[in-house]
Amino acid sequence: PRELACRCGGRFCKGEYFHHETFLDRLEALRELSGEALLLNSARRCKKHNAAVGGATRSQHTLAMAADISLTGLSATKLARDALRAGFTTLGFGRSFLHVDIREERTAFHYPGADQAWRTRFGFDPVERYKRTGAL
Repeated sequence: PRELACRCGGRFCKGEYFHHETFLDRLEALRELSGEALLLNSARRCKKHNAAVGGATRSQHTLAMAADISLTGLSATKLARDALRAGFTTLGFGRSFLHVDIREERTAFHYPGADQAWRTRFGFDPVERYKRTGAL
């Protein structure tokens, strides 16, 4: 729970935590597929913390159905592919992290300033490919 709880530091909540069972199952599957420890930069966020960090108004983080996974020490391309194999439907490509969530519609996006790094890693634009084919 500590790893997945809101990290507002008590400014807005007291480490608000609840989980979405499907999300947790897919996160555990991703950990198993990756064979690596995954460092979560962010998971559950209370609404005020989400707003304070510039999160989307309808962020999956506020529903406990999203996580931002640090790329430190990991193969970014393998992590993204493993996330799809684990059943995540949305990928957000950040400079130093990969956002995963389980919203109903499949989608992908680049965070500002991260698109070129991911094109270089993959040799193609993973957002375009995923939206077009559902695969990386």
